[in-house]
Amino acid sequence: MAQLKITWKKSYIGKPRNQRRVIEALGLKRLNHTVVHGDTPTIRGMVNKVSHLLAVEEVAED
Repeated sequence: MAQLKITWKKSYIGKPRNQRRVIEALGLKRLNHTVVHGDTPTIRGMVNKVSHLLAVEEVAED
């Protein structure tokens, strides 16, 4: 399964509360923090909700 490297790039100040909750659910703690998750439909949906705040890269699994 492919992996997604997700980096939090923009603050959620002034954004709706549900977007803040998605950022926290992805495991992001602070700006420029990066996490790696499996490329599942659930994670893709979460990323799509807050794509304007994130940078996403696909990582090939060895």
